[in-house]
Amino acid sequence: MPLVRLAVVLFLVIVLTACGSRQVQDSLVGSTAQRLVSYAIDDLARSLPESDFAPLSGQRLRIESHFLENGDLRAYADQRLAMELSSRFGIEVVDGLIPADHVLAVFYTSLGTDQDSRGFFLPLGFVPGVAETMQINLITLEQFHGVAEMYYYIDQDQRSDILQSRQRTDALGLPIITIPLNTLP
Repeated sequence: MPLVRLAVVLFLVIVLTACGSRQVQDSLVGSTAQRLVSYAIDDLARSLPESDFAPLSGQRLRIESHFLENGDLRAYADQRLAMELSSRFGIEVVDGLIPADHVLAVFYTSLGTDQDSRGFFLPLGFVPGVAETMQINLITLEQFHGVAEMYYYIDQDQRSDILQSRQRTDALGLPIITIPLNTLP
């Protein structure tokens, strides 16, 4: 009978510690985060549909982009978008001072990284003096993603579908080691 109780307690501990968490990283500290986001922005720019932009070839286009913050990340995404429009479709991208034939209003809905951790782990945040996020992995899938997402209007009347790119690097978390499942090129 004591063996059955012990088995039930262990089972409950494992079930109660199996959970997932998501953390949005608010900065691009480190090469991996920077590469994930820049690769996601690159894929996003390459996914622009030819049907929307081929008819604008040889014409002048002004990009008016919008995001929650006016930082370097948005400027980078704008420049990558402008380069793709210019090189792939032959569109002349102009700034706000030069008259344009068309206006592309871009709304970025996501530019950044997020982290997921799913599986079984023992949280240690309740122990005094230990960081709140500290845990011992039993078996987890740790995901680190770069995300770029947007939609746009051409001349305020043609709304695109939402375009999204997600670059990822995943790892299998075990009690002693973490094993990379896929890595960036």
